[in-house]
Amino acid sequence: MSLLSAATTRIKASHSDHRAIFRGIAWVSLFVVLAKVAGAIKEMAVAYQYGVGAEVDAYLYLFNIISWPVGVWFAVLTVVLVPLASRIHREAPLDLPRFRAELLGQTLLACAALFLLSWLALALALSGTWSGLPDEATVIAERMLLPLLALGPLGLLASLLSAWTLAAGRHANTLLEGVPSLTIAAALLMLPASGIEWLVWATVAGFVIHLACLLLPLIRRAEIEAPVLALSSPHWKSFFQGFGILLAGQALMTLIGFIDIYFAASLGSGAVSMLGYANRVLALLLGLGATVAGRAMLPVFSRAAARGGKGQWRLVRQWACLLFLVGAAAAAAGWALSPWAVQILFERGAFSAHDTQAVAEVLRYGLFQLPFYFGGLVLVTYASSRGQYRLLFWPGVIGIAVKITANLLLIPSLGLNGIALGWVAVYAATALFFRITLGRIR
Repeated sequence: MSLLSAATTRIKASHSDHRAIFRGIAWVSLFVVLAKVAGAIKEMAVAYQYGVGAEVDAYLYLFNIISWPVGVWFAVLTVVLVPLASRIHREAPLDLPRFRAELLGQTLLACAALFLLSWLALALALSGTWSGLPDEATVIAERMLLPLLALGPLGLLASLLSAWTLAAGRHANTLLEGVPSLTIAAALLMLPASGIEWLVWATVAGFVIHLACLLLPLIRRAEIEAPVLALSSPHWKSFFQGFGILLAGQALMTLIGFIDIYFAASLGSGAVSMLGYANRVLALLLGLGATVAGRAMLPVFSRAAARGGKGQWRLVRQWACLLFLVGAAAAAAGWALSPWAVQILFERGAFSAHDTQAVAEVLRYGLFQLPFYFGGLVLVTYASSRGQYRLLFWPGVIGIAVKITANLLLIPSLGLNGIALGWVAVYAATALFFRITLGRIR
């Protein structure tokens, strides 16, 4: 009890920024864990129903490609919109409704463009020979393409509403990220003998419900306006100053996931789904770190930058070191628990013990990225809070170059394990880049 009291006293006596980060981490951690539990339930249901094979390969191939621009969009909006909305609310609150309406209008235009471009690009890829999928998976992917294309527009709109919720200082959007997974799990449990089409339509339904859950609270609080197709707000200049270059950098960084899918598809049937299952488990840890650290620290770092940033670099270095150690501890624990975790999550139905062994091995190699990912995340958040958007472009360039090189060097000897291990080099290189550049320009 004395140790707990001493820790509580130490936290209360610490800098207000430390306390704010601790509070944010506590709430966001709770919501992230609940959302990740929902995701784990969904993955268990998918593994039980479909196992490892051509159907899951085709589903994950399309889902990951269609979700790629959505992930880029949300990452960019979070970094650019949260500080900008806070500044508008403080300096010109009457301008905020107009800016929200125009941003919603531009997002709707982006939704239409994304649907058409995705349809043309994927239809062309699947009709040719350069998709990388085996023939059986290609036929299945062509069948599920049209309904899955709806995930792009739905994801863009949900990302915008999530960013607005976070900009208002609420973290409910983090909890609601588990809604699609719960919808899919419920659908598969309702009709466990259904085909792959049931999974496709359950995924679309989950995205629709997620969007509705984000929209209704904003309507009740009058924090959303009817869309306006214009760019008359004076705050667009500030928005585009960071949006363009950050969008390019984030697109390059997330493109690495698609590169991995292409390399995995060339390793034979079932390789994409095995890599996908391993990445799903890794996402529980990576997502927890990224969501908790990013969403808890970005508002605190932004306020500190607005005050002049005195002592902020020391605060950043302390948290970067702390999260590096947390990542190392998580990697060590994950190495021991990987077979057990994969077995508990997936080994049932069509997912065999042999699949458990293969996925757990890939997962173990991927765990080595955690220390560099967690520590580097603090540095990225610090750069975002200070508007260092040009720096945020270069990790994408560095990441693609390092990942392609690592895949080419490691896959011949390690196979799928080499793809997972390549991420260690990516995050180590980007963390080193930010530590050196931010230390010089701070």
